Amino acid sequence: MLRAFTQVDVFTATPYHGNALAVVLDGEGLSTEQMQRFAAWTNLSETTFLLPPGTPEADYRVRIFTPATELPFAGHPTLGTCHAWLEAGGAPRQAGEIVQECGAGLVRVRRTGEGLAFQAPPLVRSGPVEEPLVERIAESLGIARNAMVAVEWADNGPGWVAVLLADAESVLALRPGTVPVDVGVAGPYPEGAECAFEVRAFFPLQGATVEDPVTGSLNASLAQWLLREGRVKAPYVASQGTALGRSGRVHVSTDAEENVWVGGAVVTCVTGQVEL
Repeated sequence: MLRAFTQVDVFTATPYHGNALAVVLDGEGLSTEQMQRFAAWTNLSETTFLLPPGTPEADYRVRIFTPATELPFAGHPTLGTCHAWLEAGGAPRQAGEIVQECGAGLVRVRRTGEGLAFQAPPLVRSGPVEEPLVERIAESLGIARNAMVAVEWADNGPGWVAVLLADAESVLALRPGTVPVDVGVAGPYPEGAECAFEVRAFFPLQGATVEDPVTGSLNASLAQWLLREGRVKAPYVASQGTALGRSGRVHVSTDAEENVWVGGAVVTCVTGQVEL
């Protein structure tokens, strides 16, 4: 059966400079196995499938797959899927706000001057990381333990351990080996620079380390941690993907209720149909 399909680039206004996402606009009737097989075939960091909402509060439901597994939530798929849904004629129930249903629950998305932004979901795990794991992470990153300014669980679904280094230059210099868990690394730029932080995201896959170009879930969890610790003030912009030749820009802001919002531009690169 032919199904509508689109591929978008998230966290960039320039095609092929952000993080690509494949979106199947009609996933109804597909089995989990079919979805996982297609996600493995696209070989992108994530592929999503749009479905009718299962609750009256939501505008649509989405299932999110990496090439190897299904995720309850991920940031760049949230923005990319919402963009694709709107371009396909989706009309939100409430003006000015889109509600996405996913494995992690309901996620609010809104239009901004930079594109789209999602409300950061609550962390499912935070606090200190066990020292043996910290030492393994330091070794896998090729840095000394005392080069880590701070380390903390900052997990909103994928399983992130957040590492803060002294500066952006140190982040860009990383040449990691095989990381033991999903690791997000941030380092500040000098005051007055275009971006507040350089961010990199590493995760283990089949015995190797993969770097994700631009990562919404990581930037959401980093923001909650760094803002809580007083290490940054919102709004700010994070740069990610520089080491991979990308120029991702992630915009972080807070609202009157101190909710964290993470957003950026999304552009459509491919539209068509796929046989599924």
